[in-house]
This record gives sequence, structure tokens and C-alpha cells, in this order.
Amino acid sequence: MDRPLKFASDRRLNIHYIVMQAGYWAMFAAFCGYQTAMLLGRGFSNSQVGLILAVRCLAGVIAQPILGGWADRHPMFPLKCLICLCLAVSFAANLALAFVPGLDLWATLALFALIGAFEISLYPLMDSMAIQFINVGVQIRYSLGRGIGSMSYAVFCLYLGWQVARFGLESYLIAHLAVLVAEAALILTFPTFHARPRPAPGQGPQPQSVPALLRTNPRFTLMLCAVFLGLTAYMPTTNFLINILLGRGGGDGQLGAALFWMAAWELPSAFLFTRLYRRWGSSRVLVLAMAAIGAKALLMLLSPNWIFVFVFMPVQILGYGLFTPDSVFFVNESVPRADRVRGQSMMMVASNGLGGMMGSLLPGAVLDWAGVDAMLLLCALLGAASALLAFAAHRMPSPPAE
Repeated sequence: MDRPLKFASDRRLNIHYIVMQAGYWAMFAAFCGYQTAMLLGRGFSNSQVGLILAVRCLAGVIAQPILGGWADRHPMFPLKCLICLCLAVSFAANLALAFVPGLDLWATLALFALIGAFEISLYPLMDSMAIQFINVGVQIRYSLGRGIGSMSYAVFCLYLGWQVARFGLESYLIAHLAVLVAEAALILTFPTFHARPRPAPGQGPQPQSVPALLRTNPRFTLMLCAVFLGLTAYMPTTNFLINILLGRGGGDGQLGAALFWMAAWELPSAFLFTRLYRRWGSSRVLVLAMAAIGAKALLMLLSPNWIFVFVFMPVQILGYGLFTPDSVFFVNESVPRADRVRGQSMMMVASNGLGGMMGSLLPGAVLDWAGVDAMLLLCALLGAASALLAFAAHRMPSPPAE
């Protein structure tokens, strides 16, 4: 297939995309890394924090397929413009969260819903920006960009730990606003992909509805179920990491370092993923990632103190670190070309959307009811079930090549 555009160099395109990924995950860290600590600091209970985070994820569940479906139906509208419009809405919500005093539970829920729908849920669209170029032969190094993004998340969490210690917990919201503006500028200046017009009805493959895509592709559907359970198991080890540290004798002072140490192990995953993907294929790598997510929760359960939480953190390299790039390639291989943006959105709905929602709501209630150990045991069991479902999906026939 001919390339649609000629650039001064693919190297410059790759550098821009990698910096854009770094900016997005720094923005993600600036909000998600300290959201639980901020909400607890504003007087909300663990159950209320879980509800707020679940609503944020639910908003993403609703928004992602809508945004992805709209993008599939309007391929001539650049993805980068759609993303920047969403970031503008999120910027307004973040301004209110940072500067409007005395926000109650309902107001906080509404603002988190806007941020979840128009900011946190955008990374499948950013992934699709790379996949568009990859599908026409441009060598975008997506896995490296995602690994650098994880390292950016890690470094920014470490910086935020220093900032919060010096200027107070609420100061991280200001940092988030600044990074959001910088990321919007990076996205706007990324080269525009000029897509071919969508074939007229009856003249080529047409986008399917979500139910039709799930019904006609059982392998993809089963893997979405596996990913949902896996991310339900994973999210508590991130969103409630402060509770895990407190339960193992640590405290707020270790949170920034723990977030850094966890995310830093996703950078080696970028290099490991390429070898595993070429040797095993995307579905088998997803089986490994889901199993490692369950193993991480089990190891944290067995940790006698907070130091061992750090010791066991490198299992991240085989878990979420592999899942993030591999899930993108699995969708690209498993979903018809006309549905790939929607397919990426469906993967994010199942993982960070529904999985994130249940991985916030259930653990918050379990923490208040039975404590950290019960939460980690639940995560380990869900991770094991996820790995079994992923293996069953891997054993199913692959879809026919286009």
C-alpha cells in the first residue's frame, strides 16, 4: 500500500510521537497518580473514593465507543483535532476541580465524570493515531513510545512527590493543568494523517455496530472478557497503592517513590514486548500479561512490609507493561479495518473503562469492610480467572486475513 504522506524523515515523526506519548502519560500521572490521596485529603471515605473513581471510569466506558465510532464514520476529520476538542472540555473541568472551593460529593462526581470522558479515556484515540500510519507502512515505534510514556509517568510521579511535600497535596492539580496545555500543543502540531474517504454503502467494508462486532468475532469478545477481569484485578494495586503501603507499615512519604518504581518497570517491557510478540503473537502475550497481573496481587498480599512491596514491583514488566502495547496490536489483528478505531475503544472500555470502574468500586467497599489483605486476595483470584479466559481465547481460531 502506498504511503499517504511524505515526511522529511520518519525519525522526526517517531520523535514527535514518542514525546507526545511522554506528555500524555505525564498528564495522566499528574491526575491519576494522586487522585486517591487528594480525595481522602478532602474528607471522602474509601467507599466514596471508590465511587468517584468508578464514575470516572463509567464516563470513559460511555464516551470511548461513541468517540471511536464517530472517528470511524468520519475518517476525514483528523483524530488530533477530535482529541484536542476533548482536552478543551477536560481543561474546564480541571479548572473547576482545582479552584472552586467546598465541592461536595455530587459536584466532585460530575467533574470526575467529565475528566474521565474527555481526558482519561483518550489514549485509544492516541494509539489509533500511530496505528493509522503503521497500517500504511510508516515505521512508527509504538511500543517504544508507550515505554517512554511509562517512564515519563514514573519520573513525573517522583517529581510530584517532591512538589506535594513542598507545596501541599492540592498543588498537583496545578501541575496537571500545565501539562494538559503542553500536551494539547504537542498533539496539534503532530502531522495530520490524510485518510482515504470511506467507501460508499455497498462499495467496500463498512463499520459495524458494537453488538455486531462482538457477535461476529467471538475470539475478540472472549479476550475482552479476560481483559475486563484482568484490569479489575490490576487497578486496585494502583488506585489504592497508598492503602497497600499503609497496610504494610509505610505512609504517604513512600507513595511517590512507589509510583515511580512501579511505572519505571514498564519501560523494559517496550523492548521485551517486541521479542515476545514476534515469537509468540499477540494473544499468547496477553495470556502472560493477565497471569502476571494476578501474580503481582498475590506477591503484594504475601509482602511482610512496605519494602517487599517495592521488591516485588518488577513483576510489572510482565503484567501491565506488556498489556498496554500488546492489546493495541491484538485489536489491530483481530478487528476488520473499517472498525479498528472502534475496536481500540472497545478494548479500552473493557480494560481501563469497565475494569477500571469495577477495580475502583469493589476494592473501596472491600477495604472498608475487610481491609487490604482481602482486597489483594480478591485481585489475585480475579487475575487467575483472567489468565484462564485469555488462554481460552488464544486457543480459538484466528479471524481470516483481510
